[in-house]
Amino acid sequence: MEVENILAKNITAAGEKAAYDACCKRLLANKIILAWIMKSCLEEYKDYDIQTIAEKYIEGDPQISAISVNPDEEQIQGACTEDVTIKEGTITYDIRFFAIAPVSGGIIKLIINCESQNDFYPGYPLLKRGIFYCSRMISAQYGKEFTNSHYDNIRKVYSIWVCLNSPQKRKNTITKYLIKEENLIGNVKEERKNYDLLTVIMICLGRPEDDNYTGILKLLEVLLSSERDPIEKKKILQEDFSIQMTKQLEDEVSVMCNLSEGVEQRGIAKGFAQGMAQGMVQGIAQGKEEGTLWHIQSLMRTLKLTVEQAMEALQIPKSERAKYTELLNK
Repeated sequence: MEVENILAKNITAAGEKAAYDACCKRLLANKIILAWIMKSCLEEYKDYDIQTIAEKYIEGDPQISAISVNPDEEQIQGACTEDVTIKEGTITYDIRFFAIAPVSGGIIKLIINCESQNDFYPGYPLLKRGIFYCSRMISAQYGKEFTNSHYDNIRKVYSIWVCLNSPQKRKNTITKYLIKEENLIGNVKEERKNYDLLTVIMICLGRPEDDNYTGILKLLEVLLSSERDPIEKKKILQEDFSIQMTKQLEDEVSVMCNLSEGVEQRGIAKGFAQGMAQGMVQGIAQGKEEGTLWHIQSLMRTLKLTVEQAMEALQIPKSERAKYTELLNK
């Protein structure tokens, strides 16, 4: 039986209902997937093939937040995903990495952030959060990429948002927000590299029956789908996008369930069914607790994490961790 590569392993892990949000980040952080996103959405890479982007232009060792990733195969790891300031606090990016891009007369350096997002309406405009992330990635360069008045060394930054549950009007769309030059009086021409320093890109996924379902929109929908069987995913990614995954599984693999939000939603649904007999409030609480325990165990088993690392990846409140540790020890 052939050995599967890291992307195939991560699809299988997600199909086994382990660490939905974490698995989503791990899938997106594969270099080939990032290269597809870069070629499809970033003008600097539109003329280059996927393999060249993955092997030549992704610079250094980016890292996935919340999970310590082993340096295996093409899985991305290593670069700091946190921005910390005394006044503004800490930001943890899903994925952040450095890249270079060939341009006329030389090479430009980029910093690219990629985020997966379930809720398009989290209580604030998601676009503003993307702009804030870009601003932080620029300001964080002081003392690292440039010092004093050497502003010419500022790297251009991208914040790319992959939105899984998009509103109907945005499904299967990709939208770019950037700084442009506009002459109000007169006609001058500044070099674009001096103002084109931050861009937010919103990739809003839809369903196959919707318009524009092709290219990167299809790739990401297949990759992150909560409904497709992992075997079907691997087949489509291999045949339609030349993404190699070689293992032939002897047994059927589990179906990938809802990412991130699905962890809590399924627990509540299970609790509701139990509550019909035992009382709705008690049932919901019990179902959520059992669902959380199951996901902690899945994460520990599939990603070889400790109890504390698993609870951190699932963002379980610290006030509840002792309870789950005790239940796991029984």
